[in-house]
Amino acid sequence: MRRVHLAHGIVERDRRILLVASKYPNQPESLWNLPGGRQRQGELLDETVRREFAEEVGLVAEVHRLRYVAESYDASTDTQFTSFVFGVAAAGTARANPSDAHVVDCAWVPLDELSARLTVRVVRTPLLEHLADGAAQYFGYAEAGITIEFRDEP
Repeated sequence: MRRVHLAHGIVERDRRILLVASKYPNQPESLWNLPGGRQRQGELLDETVRREFAEEVGLVAEVHRLRYVAESYDASTDTQFTSFVFGVAAAGTARANPSDAHVVDCAWVPLDELSARLTVRVVRTPLLEHLADGAAQYFGYAEAGITIEFRDEP
């Protein structure tokens, strides 16, 4: 079994959450998610968040507390994904980086529109439930319900 650690950040401004749209080789449509991505070898999770914010949307992220953890299992690839989601402060204008390998857009999405924008259940449900009251801090899915192929993997 392969394990992938992901680190993402929630940044909110004026009752809007920053999301990024990513394109994957095996998905016909771009998928929206929080800014963030895969942890590199030797990298701490907060370093992953800062690096991904800089790479994906050109923002300097100040990483605060861990907000929640979501994990899922993709049986088709025998991969366990664990996503650590942090509260983040970031000033400046977010812009999708045209040289990023997979991010094609970014947007400040109103809280009441998140559900429609986030089509992947293992991304949407934890974020919405956490934002609703902050009580839920762990989400587990025995089946991810989606397979993601990354451009830099065979």
